[in-house]
Amino acid sequence: MIEIIVNGEVRVITDEEDIPLLWVLRDHLNLTGTKFGCGVGLCGTCTVLLDGEPVRSCQVYMSDLGDREIRTIEGIAGGGDLAAVAARVQGAWIAEQVPQCGYCQSGMIVAATALLARDPDPSDDRIDETMTNICRCGTYTRVRAAIHRAAKGT
Repeated sequence: MIEIIVNGEVRVITDEEDIPLLWVLRDHLNLTGTKFGCGVGLCGTCTVLLDGEPVRSCQVYMSDLGDREIRTIEGIAGGGDLAAVAARVQGAWIAEQVPQCGYCQSGMIVAATALLARDPDPSDDRIDETMTNICRCGTYTRVRAAIHRAAKGT
């Protein structure tokens, strides 16, 4: 039995310690906003925040968690400074018409929120260096524009 903190709530997980966090979130906690993409940590579709840092949840195992805090796409708007950043990112995503197929969007929004929480006015180079999520539709210029828009608060 493992206790984890997800979106501000303590949750008890009875699975084995070698199960990836992604499957616990989706299959056991019904937090399906975090998507399965490649399963090897490359695409970023499964990005969540672990103690405020973006991680690929398909590569984080229950045994790695301890008392660290997990924030999913469902929980980044849960209050505080992060919620304000997340709201700006989500608004900018809509204004810049970032989503195409939408599959990568939850991971992208989580990663962009984490970026802006650390660096409120990132350069293009910083955005490109940090946003390593793969978008199958190729909306990278829209992602960059949305991050700049969110940084300006417009």
